[in-house]
Amino acid sequence: MSGSPIQFGTDGWRAVIADSFTFENVQKAAQAVSDHFQTKPVSGCDHEFVIGYDRRFLADAFARSAAEVLAGNGWRVLLTKTPTPTPAISWSVAKRKAMAGIMITASHNPPAFNGLKLKLHHGGPADENLCRSIESAIGKRKVRSLCFDDGIANGKIKVYDLHPVWFQALKQLIDYRRVANSRLNFAHEPLHGVGAGCFDQLLKGTRCKVRTFHAEHDPNFSGLNPEPIARNYGPAANILKDNPADFCLVTDGDADRIGGMDGNGNPLSTHQIICLLLRHFVVNRKGRGRVVKALTTTSMVDRMCEKWNLPLTVTGVGFKYICNEMLQGDVLLGFEESGGIGFPNYVPERDGILSGLMILEMLAMEKRPLRNLLAILEKDFGPHRYGRVDMHFPMNKRNHLMQRCAHNPPEKLLRSPVTQVQDFDGVKLTAANGSWLMLRGSGTEPVLRIYAEAETEKQVGQLLKQGRRQALAAT
Repeated sequence: MSGSPIQFGTDGWRAVIADSFTFENVQKAAQAVSDHFQTKPVSGCDHEFVIGYDRRFLADAFARSAAEVLAGNGWRVLLTKTPTPTPAISWSVAKRKAMAGIMITASHNPPAFNGLKLKLHHGGPADENLCRSIESAIGKRKVRSLCFDDGIANGKIKVYDLHPVWFQALKQLIDYRRVANSRLNFAHEPLHGVGAGCFDQLLKGTRCKVRTFHAEHDPNFSGLNPEPIARNYGPAANILKDNPADFCLVTDGDADRIGGMDGNGNPLSTHQIICLLLRHFVVNRKGRGRVVKALTTTSMVDRMCEKWNLPLTVTGVGFKYICNEMLQGDVLLGFEESGGIGFPNYVPERDGILSGLMILEMLAMEKRPLRNLLAILEKDFGPHRYGRVDMHFPMNKRNHLMQRCAHNPPEKLLRSPVTQVQDFDGVKLTAANGSWLMLRGSGTEPVLRIYAEAETEKQVGQLLKQGRRQALAAT
C-alpha cells in the first residue's frame, strides 16, 4: 500500500466525504488514471472516458471535477446528465469502445462516504494490478485541469443522458413483449439510490403495474445504508404486507447489486434469487454453458449443475474474479453471494436492473407464483439455509487462523466427516452431508466473516458457533 490517502480496494476507492474524499484527492486520482492510460493505452479503444455519478452528496460536482482533469489531459469525456446506475456506465464504456470509465459512487456504504469506481474497456471492474499501478502514479505529476465551461465549449466534454440507449439495450436481452403483456405486479425498492425510476421507464406503456418505493433523491438514504439486505427492507415490507406484489426487487445505492422480497414483503436471500435465475436460464431459456460462482455462494448451485451437467467454476470473493472468467467466454451465468449477477451477451459486470428484468421474464414465462418456484427448487435440490456473522479479529493473527483451519481442520461438521478443504480465499470446509463452514477475513478491517450453510436454520446456527469457537481458539 502507498502512503497516499487514496487507496483502491475492492472495486475502487471509497472514503469519507471531506475527510479523504475531497475535490483535491478526486483530482489527484483522476490525474493518476489519466497518466496510467496515457502510458499504457488499450489497443483499439478511442481516446475517450465515460464518467457517471450516483445520488450521494456532491457526487455530480465530484464527477465534473474528474471530467475537468481528464479533459485537461487531452481526453474526450462523456459525462452523464443525471445520476446514473453504475451498470449503465459499464455498458456505455464497452459499447462506445472508450478507454475506460469512472463512476463516482460509494455503492452500499453509509451516507458519509463517496467513492470512485474504475471500469475498463470491456465494462468490467479494474483488476488489482491496474489499481496498484494507478495508486503508484498518484501525486507523481501535477494535476492538469480544463475549466468545465471551456471543455463544453471546445467539445472536450459532452453531457449526455445514457438512460434511453441503455434501456433499449436491456430490453433486447429479454423477451420484452412477453413481459410487457404479462400484467405482472412489480415493486422496486431502490433505497433512494440511482435505480429509482428505471422500471417506471422500462415498463412504461406495458400492462405491468410498477411501484417504486423511496424513489426520492435523499443523500442521507433515510438514515440507512443503501444495501440490499433484510434489515433495510422494513418500510417497503410493511407496504407489501397490505398491498402485495408478484415480486419486489431491491437494489443498492448504485444499482449493480440486488436483493429481493416475495410479494408479501418476506425477504428472499440472494442465494434463492440466484438459483431461481439459474433454473430459469436452463429450463425456460434452454441455456447451456459454464456456471461461475464465488466461494461463498450456496451449494444448491453445485447440485443444479450436477443435475444438468453444467461445468461449474468456483472463484474467490469479488466480482473481478467472475469478470475474468466471463472474459474467457462460454459462461451461462456468473454470481456472488452479495447479489452481483453477470449475464451472457452483455458486459462482464453485475447489473441490478438487468437482474430485475430477468426475474420479470422468468415470472412471465412461468405464470405461477414465486413461492411455487421456490418450492420446486427445494423439492428438486433439497433445503439450503444460509447464515453469516462478522466478528472482530486481529489482522496480525489472521494468517495463523487460516493456516490452522486449512491444515488442522475439524474432523466433522454436524457429525458429518469433512471431505473438502478449499483455501484459496479464506478457508471453506465442506462435509459429506453437503453442509459447509467458511472463515474469511476482511481485506481492509480487523473483521472475520464466518459463513455457513446447512439443511436447517438450527444447524446453520450450530455451524456459526463452531466457526466462532475456532476463531477464538486461534487468538
